[in-house]
Order: sequence, then structure tokens, then C-alpha cells
Amino acid sequence: MNDTDKPRAPADAETMIASFTVAEEAIDLGLYRIEEWLALALFWSLAGIVFLQFFTRYALNDSAGWTEEIARYLLIASVFVGAAIGVRKNNHVHVDFLFHWLPKGVGRAVAVAVDVVRILFLGYCTVLTGKLIDRIGSSRMSVVDLPMGLVYAFVLIGFALMTLRALQSALRDWKRGAGVLEQPELADADGAH
Repeated sequence: MNDTDKPRAPADAETMIASFTVAEEAIDLGLYRIEEWLALALFWSLAGIVFLQFFTRYALNDSAGWTEEIARYLLIASVFVGAAIGVRKNNHVHVDFLFHWLPKGVGRAVAVAVDVVRILFLGYCTVLTGKLIDRIGSSRMSVVDLPMGLVYAFVLIGFALMTLRALQSALRDWKRGAGVLEQPELADADGAH
């Protein structure tokens, strides 16, 4: 077999191999707020407890009874804290179809009313959760000897953060004269705040 019988690589394959550089972008942890870090910690705690529950039940054949209760309460905490992320990013379900048909002034008035009602509702839920914590006092969990107020403290934190983020969102919308309900394209800009 001579050199002419051997398959040859295309000439530009040699130049393609010449250089390849990967540059990583800087990581900006400042984009994440307290509710996101807290939700991350709660989620991984939940994942660890669920794994422990699975391991003790199926690998050791001796289920740890307390893991089910703690997993349930961690799920509750992560939902309420995670809901604050949704309020901050305006990711909660809303219907903006109506705003396409309303005159601009009426749509703005309805959007302001929605903001006010949302702030009042979340604020009221925060107050009610605080009163609930006072009422349950020193009640203990069923299996684990911890106060039930600990679970409701995360609910209170979640509602307080939701109220704060709803207020911040409303103020931002009022300053710029439009919100996500009226102009859905603003959701992309709001997601980074």
C-alpha cells in the first residue's frame, strides 16, 4: 500500500485542531437573595432526610420513624420560603389576557389594585401566622421533641418575605408606571432583581 492509497484527513482539519479556548464567566452570587439561600438550605436538608429515610428503610430494614415527620415539616418550610422567590420574580400564576383588552388607564388602575390586595393579603397572613405561633405556645411535634412553633416560624418567615417582596415589586411598578400584568415583557427584566 503506498501513500496515495491511504485515506487522508481534510486539509482544514489540521487548522481546526490548532486552538480551542474556554473562558468561564465570573459568578455573581449577589443575584441571590436571602430567601433563595434559605430555600437552598431547606431543600438540601430535606433531600438528606429523605435519603436517610430511604436508606434506613430499605438498606437497614429498620426505618427511622422521625424522618417522615421532619421531612414533612422541611417540605412545608421550603414551600413557604420558596414562595417568596416567586413573589420577588413575579413568577406566580396570573392572567394577563384581560389587560390586552382594557384601556391603558383602566389596566393600570386594576394592576395597582392587584398590588394593594396582594400586599394586604400577605401582610394579614403574616400577622395571623404570628398569632398562631403565640396560640400553639409550647406544643410539641408528634415524634420529635421539638416545638411546633419552629415549623410555623418558617411559615411566618415565608409570609414576611412574600409581603416585603410584594411591596418592593409594587413600588418598582409604581415608579416605572407599568407592571408585569400590563406588560408581560417586563418579567424578564424583573427576574434579575
